[in-house]
Amino acid sequence: MSQIVLVTGASSDLGAATAQALVGSGHIAYAGISPAVLHPAGRLAEPSGHGPRPISLDVADQRSVSTAVGDILGETGRIDAVVHAVGPVPRGPLESFTPYQLAQIFDAHVLSTQRVNRSVLPQMRERQDGLLVWVVPANQDAEGAPYLALHSEAVTMIDHLAASYARELTEFGVETTIVAPGFLVPETGPRVRTVHPDDAETARAYEGRYPGLVQRVDSKLAEHALTGAEVAVAAQAIAAVVDSPKGTRPLRIAPGRSGTESDQVAVW
Repeated sequence: MSQIVLVTGASSDLGAATAQALVGSGHIAYAGISPAVLHPAGRLAEPSGHGPRPISLDVADQRSVSTAVGDILGETGRIDAVVHAVGPVPRGPLESFTPYQLAQIFDAHVLSTQRVNRSVLPQMRERQDGLLVWVVPANQDAEGAPYLALHSEAVTMIDHLAASYARELTEFGVETTIVAPGFLVPETGPRVRTVHPDDAETARAYEGRYPGLVQRVDSKLAEHALTGAEVAVAAQAIAAVVDSPKGTRPLRIAPGRSGTESDQVAVW
């Protein structure tokens, strides 16, 4: 059966590939794209043939989220699955990020998913059916790494949030799958989306004490970005989860790596 799927980060390489993979599997994919990228009318373009359907979506804005979800429900009557994207990578000394920036960073990674969930879950719970897919980058390489602490913390919070939703939604018939490919950041090539600290003076003080560290961190990020082949593998893995019959979807999959960490959702 064809599923109605909202992909929240379709302006990224992985998000765009996921939307295409879902359409290739026979589903209807709404590709959530930042309003700044879209056509002024609200859509990038009318989908050609049976391609993804671009829709204006700013996950940092509740009104934008509510409007996008409302438009999809108005067109299709339901949303069967949501694919949550990951925000940009904060890179720099912790002290040099302002409190306002920390709020923005955790908003992009964590609060954004809450806005979407609160908009789509009521109709999923009412129908006793639905799926949340969370893309969670590999975190072990960021843990303890200089200048990547905020990235590690944000990814850890996403993972914990997804696992908690999995437990709490079980009795509503709504399933959760965490897709954890073996990459540090969900981008391709050397130009990884990074958030730099606003407090440049403090950042320079650290740079003077640890010369060359910023360049080494940037090189690490570029090395851990996805290749085109890895993007395709991850996108197909997400489409396969959506394709899978209800009751067979694992809690966590690791495309490109052998095995899964857990195939069961623990309940109270």
